[in-house]
Amino acid sequence: MPYRIVICDDEPSDAAYLKSVVTGWAARRGHIAEVTTFSSAERFLFRWEDDPAWDILLLDVEMGSMDGVTLARTIRRTDHAVQIVFVTGYTDYIAEGYDVEALHYLVKPIDEAKLDAVLDRAAHRLHTGERRLELHTGGGLELVPISAIRWLDVHGNYVTVHTRDGDHTVKRSLSDLERELGDGFVRVGRGLIVNLDAVRRITRTTVRLDGGAELKLPRGGCELLNRAVIART
Repeated sequence: MPYRIVICDDEPSDAAYLKSVVTGWAARRGHIAEVTTFSSAERFLFRWEDDPAWDILLLDVEMGSMDGVTLARTIRRTDHAVQIVFVTGYTDYIAEGYDVEALHYLVKPIDEAKLDAVLDRAAHRLHTGERRLELHTGGGLELVPISAIRWLDVHGNYVTVHTRDGDHTVKRSLSDLERELGDGFVRVGRGLIVNLDAVRRITRTTVRLDGGAELKLPRGGCELLNRAVIART
């Protein structure tokens, strides 16, 4: 499996060392890895805004005007699947790492074996973890974990993808998105797709989802959803 990996560190020697270890890890494991280094959080953020499809981020915490934790918080607003690893000379920021779902916290000088082990964990999560839906919205490309999606509905020529963290509206057909979602989602009528894992109660006219959302069902939707839920158990 190919991996796109970022190293963001304002110390050139540290960045070069990390790149050599990551490249060596990929070679030893038989992976294809694209490893790119950035000397500041701002430089990577500028690239990320146009090219957000990265798999693993190795972020130094102490950098210039924007630190690695602030950068990670920005990334996490739209991407909950990328694996984030902090590298730092201090341990003061470990608690903040939990806020951005960091995979690990490595203290400099970085031990090669420890970094290899962390990269193995990141690769395992990416390999066995959830897929992401690529949504081109007015704000740019957003990568939405499929498990975070609760339902999708149609409004004219647009589809709104409703997730735990907010709504994303795109100009795409519902059928197109349905093919990407795969198992676990059921189309109900012409304008609604529901994540079966989110279903909490079905009546003849509505379906209630976790989080409290209650959606109106089209004619025949109750029977269709009930059959789908029973088949999934």
